[in-house]
Parts: sequence; C-alpha cells; structure tokens
Amino acid sequence: MHHTPAIPGHNECMIVLVPEHVHAELSPSVSALPVTLIPYSEEGPPPERADEAVAVFRWVAGKRYESLVVDAPPVRWLHTASAGVDHVLTRRLRQRGGFTLTDSGPAFGICIGEYVLTWMLAVSHRVPELLASQTRREWAQKLTHEELSGQTVGILGLGPIGQAIAQRCRALGMTVLAFRRSDRPAENVTTIFTGPEGLKTLLTVSDWVVVATALTGETRSLLGAAEFAAMKPSARLVNVARGPVIDEQALIAALREGRIAGAVLDVFTQEPLPEESPLWDLPNAYLTPHNSPGWTVGLRRRQLELFMGNLRRFVAGEPLEGVVDIERGY
Repeated sequence: MHHTPAIPGHNECMIVLVPEHVHAELSPSVSALPVTLIPYSEEGPPPERADEAVAVFRWVAGKRYESLVVDAPPVRWLHTASAGVDHVLTRRLRQRGGFTLTDSGPAFGICIGEYVLTWMLAVSHRVPELLASQTRREWAQKLTHEELSGQTVGILGLGPIGQAIAQRCRALGMTVLAFRRSDRPAENVTTIFTGPEGLKTLLTVSDWVVVATALTGETRSLLGAAEFAAMKPSARLVNVARGPVIDEQALIAALREGRIAGAVLDVFTQEPLPEESPLWDLPNAYLTPHNSPGWTVGLRRRQLELFMGNLRRFVAGEPLEGVVDIERGY
C-alpha cells in the first residue's frame, strides 16, 4: 500500500538534502514551498543541519545517501534517481526502516526502450556485419536481413521500462508477451504469463527475450541452463535489467554451443566486465557498458521532474508516486 511519510507542521521549513550537482537546478523550483534544499557531496563532512533533514534525494551512483538517512532520525522519505533499488536498499537502511522509498523508473522508459529497439533492429538488419564490411571495403550485398514485424517478443518484467519496451515493439508490428508476478492485463501486451510454467511457455515461443525485471531474491538467476534450453535456437536475448538475473556461465555455454542465436547485454554479473570474460570474444554476443539509459538530457530532465513532483506531494501530505515495496525490492 502506498503511504505518505509523516511530515512537520505546515509552518515549519523542511530540510531536504539533495546532491550538490543538482542543487542549483532545483532551487528555483522550491521557492514557493516550505522547503530548504541543502546540497551534499559524496565526500567530505556532512552538510550543516543534515541531522534535521526529513528527506534525501540520491543520485544514480551516489553512496553518501545511506549515512545521511541512517544518521538523521527525522528522515521519512528517500528518493533515488535510479530505476532499480537492489543496490539502494543496503543492510543498514533495512535495519533502520521507518522511511518511504521512491524510485525513478518512469524516467528511464524512453531511453532504455529506444536502446532495446536500436539493438533489435541493428542485429536483425545485420548492422554490425555491414559496418565490418565497410571497414574491409567489402560489398556485402547478399547479407539476408530479418524483419521484426511479425516476430514475437517476450518481456520479463513489466514495470515502467518493460511497458515502454512493449509499446515500441508493438508499434513495429511485433506480438508482445510478458512475464510478471500479476496476470492483470497491460496495454500493448497480448498475453501475460506468470509462474514457472508461464515463463517456460513464453521462452519457447519468443523470437526475442528482453529482460527488464528488478533484481530480487526471486529473480536472481531467473534464466539458467534449463531456460536457455527452452528457447528457440533462433531466439535472441536482450538484458537491460541486472546481470545476476541471468546465470552468466550458462548463457556463455548457450551462446558458444549455438543453443540460442545471440545476446545483447548491457549488464553483467561483474561490472566493469573483466577483460578475461569469454563474452568479449563470442561473435554472437553484443556488449555495451551499462549505458542503455544513454544518460541523455531528456533522462536527466525527467529524473528531476519526478523528484520535484514527489516533493510537492510530500509537502502537501499527498501519496507519493513510484513507492517501492521494500520487502519485495521493487
């Protein structure tokens, strides 16, 4: 259930801690609110009045937020600019409790949705091979391409990012299937699958499997040897979620042995991906350095807008958006 953190009386000015590199951008937006934004850095001493803060805004790679929340008893709300929260919910924060966590999942839908479609189109239309041919000055006219239209994509996870991917795949004429905890219908999705048998069914019929689920105890190693064996030999995998959702060694074996046709991987069990990883040398693996968000100007704008929208709700005592179920991890 979504709930709103307890807040000070309306006549009091709330102390809200924000990363120093966004402080100047946010300050004009709070001029009409009973809020004092105090910038904090990732290093050095904590800012003045940090122990009076009622809310903390964490940027994507920030780590200072943990001590700011733990050391400030008044904090009742933590907002992260990231989509996933597996790395945000540290042991100390779970032990501390007593706060609401909100994330920025909707901000990432456009950029990650476009990333997924970029690579699906690039692989289907042989862009990597064509670029290699250009480098060699070869006229590779006889390469056979594929059309995404008419193919089936199975999306694992149907949060804001999964839904954005579904919308774009549907627009290209693909049949869109999805796997998630709930079987309630979703826009742009033909069929929702749940449970282990549902996952297996989705895998057996999908030409593309896109992993967009949160990393939790339930989804860790969700895809392993048995799941890759269930996929079509012609199917391809795209992972824009978290590396540990996939058994990486099982994936390497499946790619080496041709049990699946290929994989586009933006996330890995260990990041940066070690130089000795076999993935670097697999011709049917396309690797990017966890940059599916692209860190675009539009993404940054949406991240700040999401925070400001929730800050206004927080001040007004209204329900916050993007509330994370801390027990479930998403």
